[in-house]
Amino acid sequence: MELAFDKKANRQERLAFVRNYAAWVKRTPDAEWSRQQAELIDSFFENARNMPLSSREYLERVAGRGRSRKTFRG
Repeated sequence: MELAFDKKANRQERLAFVRNYAAWVKRTPDAEWSRQQAELIDSFFENARNMPLSSREYLERVAGRGRSRKTFRG
C-alpha cells in the first residue's frame, strides 16, 4: 500500500521553510545564530558518541536497507 504524497505541496512546504529560516538568520545577531549552531553541532557529536553501532555496522545496515527497498515491490 502506498501513501498519498503530494510532491508539489511538499516542495512548497520545503521552500517556505527555507525562506523562513533564511529570514530568521538575517534578522538574528551573529552571536545568537552562532551559539545555536554550535549547540546543534555539539548535539550531533554527542549523539554519534552514544550510537550503539560502530560506523562500519551502521553503514552496512544502511547499505542493506537500500538493497531491500529496491528489490521489494509490495
